[in-house]
Amino acid sequence: MQALDMAGHLIRRLHQHSTQVYTARTREAGFDITSVQFAALDAIKANPGIDQAGVAALIAYDRPTIGEVINRLVSKGLVERAINDADRRARVLRLTPLGEETFARLLPIVREAQNAILGNLAPDERTAFMALARSAIPAE
Repeated sequence: MQALDMAGHLIRRLHQHSTQVYTARTREAGFDITSVQFAALDAIKANPGIDQAGVAALIAYDRPTIGEVINRLVSKGLVERAINDADRRARVLRLTPLGEETFARLLPIVREAQNAILGNLAPDERTAFMALARSAIPAE
């Protein structure tokens, strides 16, 4: 069996390509936001008041990693933490005004990068790929 016949190898190669395209496009536009940081911003934007565990679950990252991601977003002034009124031990997350602005400016660049990642596929192939990729992820 050759590497190009192995799903794991192809997935790794596609991940490398995806990371390279995302990083190049966002840096060219003057942003220093990793793809994981963007995913966290997206989750917080869609779910204001979510906690770190909720972000971790939504974007499929472990809690310690998300803790560091959130710390970086807070230090960049993009996310704020507040005490949860329902559970004073917990912290809720929201985008700051700078976070909202950054997300709005970054979103079209990320969308364009997604098109570039699958740029070798025809539109119907992209649709099929996305459906197959979603189906291949095991339910948790």
